[in-house]
Amino acid sequence: MTRSIDAIVDDFDLLDDWEDKYRYVIELGRELPEMADSEKTAENKVNGCVSQVWVVAEPAEADTLRFRGDSDAHIVRGLVAIMISAMSGKPPREIVAFDAEALFKRIGLDSHLTPQRSNGLRAMVDRMKAEAAGTAAA
Repeated sequence: MTRSIDAIVDDFDLLDDWEDKYRYVIELGRELPEMADSEKTAENKVNGCVSQVWVVAEPAEADTLRFRGDSDAHIVRGLVAIMISAMSGKPPREIVAFDAEALFKRIGLDSHLTPQRSNGLRAMVDRMKAEAAGTAAA
């Protein structure tokens, strides 16, 4: 994923219509690198999502974590891409402290997702924070 979370937020600000914003979310999902089928396992699956969502956390340079993820649903795959942009490349303590709700409000996701998608998005954020917390504790 080459777009920073700041660039994604700026792009959302430029789009007036929610149809355009949904198309943008889907576009972000299309840019997400494919995850190998061998990684789409029960241990990488995010529970609490209606769609199938998988997230993998890997150590990266300078004591940071890098996330990779995938989903079988177009919009959810885009949401995965947004959260990867927001949380990858940060130290575990910053990931744990990240205010995802503020990001959702900032770009309008808090009021434009179905309750099921909102719950799934929160489950994904919780999973990413749990991965970071486990790394910080190790």
